[in-house]
Amino acid sequence: MVSAAEQMAANTSWAALGKATDLRNRIFFTLGLLIVYRLGTYIPVPGIDAAALREFMDQAGQGIGGMVSMFTGGALGRMGIFALGIMPYISASIIVQLLTSLVPSLEQLKKEGEQGRKKINQYTRYGTVLLATVQAYGLAASLEAGDLVTDPGWFFRISCLITLVGGTMFLMWLGEQITARGIGNGISLIIFVGIIAEVPAALAQFFASGRSGAISPAVIVGVMIMVVAVIAFVVFMERALRKIHIQYPRRQVGMKVMEGQTSHLPIKVNPAGVIPAIFASSLLLLPTTIATFSGNTTNPVLSTITAYFGPGQPLYLLFFAAMIVFFAYFYTFNVSFKPDDVADNLKNQNGFVPGIRPGKRTADYLEYVVNRVLVLGSAYLAAVCLLPEILRGQFAIPFYFGGTSVLIVVSVTMDTIQQVQSHLLAHQYEGLIQKSQLRGRGKKRTKRGPARR
Repeated sequence: MVSAAEQMAANTSWAALGKATDLRNRIFFTLGLLIVYRLGTYIPVPGIDAAALREFMDQAGQGIGGMVSMFTGGALGRMGIFALGIMPYISASIIVQLLTSLVPSLEQLKKEGEQGRKKINQYTRYGTVLLATVQAYGLAASLEAGDLVTDPGWFFRISCLITLVGGTMFLMWLGEQITARGIGNGISLIIFVGIIAEVPAALAQFFASGRSGAISPAVIVGVMIMVVAVIAFVVFMERALRKIHIQYPRRQVGMKVMEGQTSHLPIKVNPAGVIPAIFASSLLLLPTTIATFSGNTTNPVLSTITAYFGPGQPLYLLFFAAMIVFFAYFYTFNVSFKPDDVADNLKNQNGFVPGIRPGKRTADYLEYVVNRVLVLGSAYLAAVCLLPEILRGQFAIPFYFGGTSVLIVVSVTMDTIQQVQSHLLAHQYEGLIQKSQLRGRGKKRTKRGPARR
């Protein structure tokens, strides 16, 4: 039976957006900060040889350069102040979350409520500064080794380090402001906008290759069909759930006897979301990025890394798939879904799975179910991330198109739309409450005439 809230959500009209003043202000605030982010990608780091960098990125556009440039919204290709993007913050967040599950003191800190959450966020910021500093210095040294700097030396390295770390911290602040005062998750929206901003140029380059005869029309049509099919498949899998039946016994509250209730525990086919793909990409991008920018022919170790672990190589695909599967299981059982905690919560609420004893038996059953579901979820993540890589290598597509980008775009779009609908639904509830209050006041003001005898 459909509840009143679900009926109201189904009847929610986008025309109500004009009446929801708070939601409209949040959307304008979000758009304004995202425009600031896009403008910042065009502000260059001082001391970069623009002509040499442009020539280098044209050569590396199909490989690692195109991959990283798409995640940074083109800031890396122009070597802007946001060249590192928001990836150091994401990496630090994932590391802190994993440590929270492994270190008892951090796990206890997580249970302390708001104060514990603020302390964990502070540790995440410290980790972001540390990772951004290491990556910025490595990138500055690599730029010098690749002859992409007008005046190499320690002055350039320090200025580049300060600029890139400051840009990453500013992006982190923008993301937090969007999350608090805007609509959607700020960090995810920054990555989303960076990917979407590179799509028109990539499509123009793709169709230009088709007009010149470098790519056959059949390949162009096939790639477009594949993109639509992958997006539809991602939407379907992200909405897929495994529902576990939950029973609540009859209980007595005061003088009333509450009847037993039934509910369900939803388990997503992909509980970890896009985190495994992002973390696996970050680990694989770091050594190849340093090797690419430093001129891999000068160092035999970096040359070997680029040859065997470059995008599209068999070892790269193998390790990419293995790390996606590993992080899907690791992140799910340590962060997003802990069977022991879920079983304890059900036991405290007097809920139980029919036929399963509460406590340890319930935790074992939940772990068994999630393990089976994750076989499909991790295989789906690996397939979506690897299929575009394989096709791009086979058909020599002249721009980077990755499954991780598709996952991020689709997931962020679905999450943002759900949040907008939630705000519209809350606005409708407020309108109904105000109308009921006005009607109640009107009834109180009506006076009855003297009763006739």
